[in-house]
Amino acid sequence: MKQIKVLGTGCRNCETTAKLIQETAAAKGLSIELEKVTDMAAILGYGVMSTPGVVIDGQVVHAGGVPDRKKVEGWLAG
Repeated sequence: MKQIKVLGTGCRNCETTAKLIQETAAAKGLSIELEKVTDMAAILGYGVMSTPGVVIDGQVVHAGGVPDRKKVEGWLAG
């Protein structure tokens, strides 16, 4: 099971990103553990300067803007 963190202060793009990841995983029948990280110090600890950021299994895979569905599918496939 992939551990996914969406880094952001709770803005609209952050919520959209989290929802997109959940929907994509559900459509593929995958179980994921999704956590929203809103603490600015924790976000900066990952080196993410623009949100939303996405961390999968401890690795930053995205920062800034809502990722497209194909990108999310690629993360979940890997």
